[in-house]
Amino acid sequence: MSTPTVTLPGGDEMPMIGYGTWDIGGETVQKGVRAALDAGYTHVDTAEGYMNEAEIGEVLADYDRDDLFLTSKVLPKNLEYESVRRSCEESLEKLGTDYLDLYLIHWPNPAVSLRETLNAMEQLHAEGKVRNIGVSNFSPYQLGAANHISDVPIAVNQIEHHPWLQRPDWVEAIRESDTVIEAAAPLARTEVLDDDTVQELAEAYEKTPAQIVLRWAIENDVVAIPKSGSPEHIRDNFELFDWSLDDADRERLDALDRDHAVYDTREKDWSRDVYGISQ
Repeated sequence: MSTPTVTLPGGDEMPMIGYGTWDIGGETVQKGVRAALDAGYTHVDTAEGYMNEAEIGEVLADYDRDDLFLTSKVLPKNLEYESVRRSCEESLEKLGTDYLDLYLIHWPNPAVSLRETLNAMEQLHAEGKVRNIGVSNFSPYQLGAANHISDVPIAVNQIEHHPWLQRPDWVEAIRESDTVIEAAAPLARTEVLDDDTVQELAEAYEKTPAQIVLRWAIENDVVAIPKSGSPEHIRDNFELFDWSLDDADRERLDALDRDHAVYDTREKDWSRDVYGISQ
């Protein structure tokens, strides 16, 4: 069965399931990307901050680029106009491609003009180096500002989203802007897999806990990019499309929301180099 997709504002089709590569590198990420692509994934998500683009690029060289949907992200410390362009060029070179299907602002940075950043993203789009632009970890307020400023649609907002952190107000506001929601950490970095309800449903459906949570995301029209270094888990995480959750079971998962974040804790350490904000 083919992977379901969502149509981005510019008309491109984005696969609803992708392979996330945060915090894995070297031979592990290469084996992971190869396992994902061989299993049927066509969507790979990385970032300059993951420091694994070169390794991923070596694997992608063995596959047909036109069949892939490739995402990367620019670090918040590199959001000035020329820095965005330089970061994008470096990502393209490392990944061995002429274009990105999606380029995201990885985190908002209040020390840099959002207009300046988006001007650079728009120019990359005009040059064909970036087919869609988007943001990551933006609140509805920040997303609204981006949409107001940018002449190119903000195609995606990649946010932390899983059964324990559902953010219904965010989801409603993001969807009203026609921006697609993509779940970073869709498995709550494995924490939600031990939830009693998830475990019970996994047993009832004869599926893995991860499959239950990922199927829930897809049925809620949320793109998911699970990360794993295990080829077996990577393959399992793609087996989502020939079965579905009953309405009552999906509602049980909907009821798990506890406003629990595993990484987007809303407390930013501005001294970290990732933001590049000097005193």
